[in-house]
Amino acid sequence: MFNAFSHSVRGASHEKRDLVCQDASSCRPGDRYAVAVVADGHGSKKHFRSNFGSQFAVEATLETIDRFYEDADSFEQEFPKNHKMVIKNIEKQIISVWNEKVKAHLEANPVTVAEKKVFSDKEFADISPESYYGTTLVAAVAGKGYTFGIQIGDGSLVAIFEDGRAVEPMNYDESAPANVTSSMCNANASGYFNSFYVEGRKLIALFASTDGLYTTFANEHDFQDYHVILASKLDDIETFKQIAVKNITKRSRFGTEDDISLSCVFDEEMVKANIDLLKETIESNKKKAAERKSELLSKKNIKAAMQDD
Repeated sequence: MFNAFSHSVRGASHEKRDLVCQDASSCRPGDRYAVAVVADGHGSKKHFRSNFGSQFAVEATLETIDRFYEDADSFEQEFPKNHKMVIKNIEKQIISVWNEKVKAHLEANPVTVAEKKVFSDKEFADISPESYYGTTLVAAVAGKGYTFGIQIGDGSLVAIFEDGRAVEPMNYDESAPANVTSSMCNANASGYFNSFYVEGRKLIALFASTDGLYTTFANEHDFQDYHVILASKLDDIETFKQIAVKNITKRSRFGTEDDISLSCVFDEEMVKANIDLLKETIESNKKKAAERKSELLSKKNIKAAMQDD
């Protein structure tokens, strides 16, 4: 059976400026499939309703995945045969549902004088209504015999399969044009998604997070190792929740001070069967981290000696 977890924390910088959390996250555990999703509303001036946009992105994703799974037997049979096409359709549907939610919210809540007063008339006229709600999106789905994920904008996806190693499986094809930030609010947004699909590998855990988490780490290796540690705690979900919430809250307070969202799906049986493997991987990662640190220090010493000469 799949289980899941999600949590968002408001960044210290937002607390200091009395700003709302612009992140949103949620998850959907289940027997046939599980979904983990996070979204990060853009913080710039023209995206002044991005906290709503991120929540709508999360809702649109869960609603869309649920809709595709309405006939679970048929979906599980056909999806692996045509996964590229199906994933593209899922992305398009998410964007469509998100736009519907944005339109409905805007109709019920017209732009206020207070929201508009920070712009000149020309500035405001140049902003598309969708941009008010601009947000990124990262979603991970675990199914029977396959795993897939989609992403638009920044953020991270980390998978841990049966070998116990953490990998980032997303295929980044640089679909966004130069100087254009990939966002749910872009025209033709469905063309800016990146995705991955893995079949035949047994999943232990799959994590999605907003960029506020990644930027608290010194490098990619440390970021991936962190997820192995998290996975090793998933055999006790209540303890895991306490550890994860405490950790991302600390990283938000004393790291980049940004909002942080973390969401994950995991196979309960695979976690329990591979706890010893995960612990062995953690010890191996510690040794590799020490070796990298020693190598980096050696390079710095050599560089300093050359400068002294």
